[in-house]
Amino acid sequence: MEGPWVGTWRPHPRRGPILAEFSTPGPKYWIPGTTGHTAHDPTRYKAPAYTFRGTKCPATDSCSPGPRYFIHPSITKTGKYVAPSAHMTGRPKTRTEVTPGPSDYVTENANKHIFYTAPVQSMVFRPKDFKTLQTPGPGAYTLPRMLGPNTVYTRASPCYSMRWKSQYNSCFQDLAKTPGPAAFAKVELDVYKTRAPKYTM
Repeated sequence: MEGPWVGTWRPHPRRGPILAEFSTPGPKYWIPGTTGHTAHDPTRYKAPAYTFRGTKCPATDSCSPGPRYFIHPSITKTGKYVAPSAHMTGRPKTRTEVTPGPSDYVTENANKHIFYTAPVQSMVFRPKDFKTLQTPGPGAYTLPRMLGPNTVYTRASPCYSMRWKSQYNSCFQDLAKTPGPAAFAKVELDVYKTRAPKYTM
């Protein structure tokens, strides 16, 4: 709370700590603590630290859900066990049908299945798709070849081809690949001998 005026100055509450009130270097410096393991004062002796271990893992023989859940005794590892029992249901509804009388049957058509009868040809029209059902004639097929090296299912005889004589490793083979005497043009005699006199008319 502000006090009365002192001349032209009026006292007011201080806005922060005053350095003259501290015997230490002041709040500017921070001295590390001497307790705990982290950020410990390096100039002080540090006692050994012990960690608090958590709870142990549950044993394998006690891995049940606990008393929070209740499992019915009829539930097994393969499903629910139900004892064999008879179901109490109502009588099924039967559908009543009228039995046919003697006049509902015709026995004349059954004679041909019991007694021997001659074959009878029925007179019907030719079907429309008769052209598509025609069997191909003997000229529509081609039999595989029986002669030559390329036969289908028979053993082929040896075949010999008629060709010219090879010049490989023969006396007519030109190994040097040099041009012959007829490959050059005829050189005139005036080139390498004394030229004869020429007369003009």
